[in-house]
Amino acid sequence: MYFVTGGAGFIGSNVLAALEQRGDGPLVVCDRLRSNEKWRNIAKRELSDVVHPEQMFDFLEANKTRIKAVFHMGAVSTTTETNADLIVANNFNLSLALFAWCTRNQVRIIYASSAATYGDGTHGFEDSGNTAALSLLQPLNAYGWSKHLFDRRVARKIEEKKPMPPQWAGLKFFNVYGPNEYHKGSQQSVVAQIYPHADAGAPAHLFRSHHPDYPDGGQKRDFIWVGDVADVMMWLLDHPEINGLFNLGSGKARTFVDLASAVYRAVGKEPYIKFVDTPANIRTNYQYFTEAKMDRLRAAGYTKPFTSLEEGVTAYVTRYLASKDRYR
Repeated sequence: MYFVTGGAGFIGSNVLAALEQRGDGPLVVCDRLRSNEKWRNIAKRELSDVVHPEQMFDFLEANKTRIKAVFHMGAVSTTTETNADLIVANNFNLSLALFAWCTRNQVRIIYASSAATYGDGTHGFEDSGNTAALSLLQPLNAYGWSKHLFDRRVARKIEEKKPMPPQWAGLKFFNVYGPNEYHKGSQQSVVAQIYPHADAGAPAHLFRSHHPDYPDGGQKRDFIWVGDVADVMMWLLDHPEINGLFNLGSGKARTFVDLASAVYRAVGKEPYIKFVDTPANIRTNYQYFTEAKMDRLRAAGYTKPFTSLEEGVTAYVTRYLASKDRYR
């Protein structure tokens, strides 16, 4: 049995699809579906159960001898969320409790961290998992801080030689894009947000640069196709000896102009871009550059190439966004 928290969310539902494609199961989703169409993210899956987060530990206790691995993707993931109490309760306290349960019951856990832990990138994007290196990072929002807090707690457990799960792996996701993100509204990837404009032949609006080192639209991110993210997690599942905190990006920063242009070309149109001022409320903490250093994951043995931006965007547009059925 594979237990996926946040299983009806963007990355979690793609993990479920990858597990099902391999023939792994039974599959259990732990998530809040609420009243939007988030349920469609898991509508194609054959599920053993759907568990509300408030019943999570009761379910785990009742099935502890059957659970092969936990994929902990659930979190308050909105970077603009200002309720820090809510964020800490969900992203830190609950994660600690789940990690402790996996330790007591010797169940493997693969969990979501975030590139938001790196803040403005002043201290680089090296995915060192030791406490000294982690202490230098300064996240720019409560979401990134909560993920960083958990990474630091795990690092402290390791250095103090505390009991651990038989396998644990944290993944610092960079800018993930792909199917099943539609319920996220304004937090969807830029690909999903630009597509309707490109399809209609209307202009895409990108943020103007307010930094002298970057031209308008020249701000850079490490964009990664969600299929690559799922592939890495399946590789970890096949390699229970691999533990650690790892970056998960493509390893190559690309500009927002590159991204927007790829969307337009995927629908057979020339790029049509207009620039708008970055909103004042996010301008101070705006990141101008992120790029995952992928050396540690490669050194651990992961050899599969990552999907290029153009290939990933084309696949997303043609197979999902432009299709009657957008869901994986």
